[in-house]
Amino acid sequence: MPGLFVTATDTGVGKTVVAAAILAALRARGDRVAAYKPVVTGTDEPADPDWPPDDVLLAEAAGMRAEDVTPARYGPPVSPHLAAALAGRPLDPAALRATFAERAAGGDTIVVEGVGGLLVPLTPDYAVRDLARDLALPLVVVARPGLGTINHTLLTLEAARAAGLAVASVVIAPWPDEPSTMEDDNRATIARLGEVEVATFPTLPRADPALLAAAGAQLPLDRWLR
Repeated sequence: MPGLFVTATDTGVGKTVVAAAILAALRARGDRVAAYKPVVTGTDEPADPDWPPDDVLLAEAAGMRAEDVTPARYGPPVSPHLAAALAGRPLDPAALRATFAERAAGGDTIVVEGVGGLLVPLTPDYAVRDLARDLALPLVVVARPGLGTINHTLLTLEAARAAGLAVASVVIAPWPDEPSTMEDDNRATIARLGEVEVATFPTLPRADPALLAAAGAQLPLDRWLR
């Protein structure tokens, strides 16, 4: 089925918001969507009143239950392989792939969100990049607009392409209303050196479904999903 794998140059970049916006936009136009995030860590952290946990945000955007979006949850805000080891509940790559297949069967389009960046380990010898390769979906790479993003983004593109992954686009988030000279140049430089489409995503004040859908509708979703 058509779908996208949303990854990022780092943790905390905004990939969950972008993934939720894609889901909300597709759902708002009548598509049956499914969301899948294989693992969430940091559930012990205090909740943000404006932004729910990743699995909850994705579930609300897709019209699903959070437990159906994410099969594995861990309390400490650490890498999945460590969180799983601390909990004594290791992740099973085969089970993650099987759950993906189940979720994909429930919609017209599936949006998968990774955990951190591509080289984050899910198990000691199975990284997010390995899962992305197994699921065979085009990548959307979410990146920051500011200083350092050229290096981080180009490294992510290299890591993706070295594994044979197709990159649909880079999305810079949050993109300011009045970007600086550096931010404009970052966008242009990533597009030129990375030989990739670079889209932008606005700052959203809260997890409002209408705001998410409107922001997602500004992205070239049909082109990415072809």
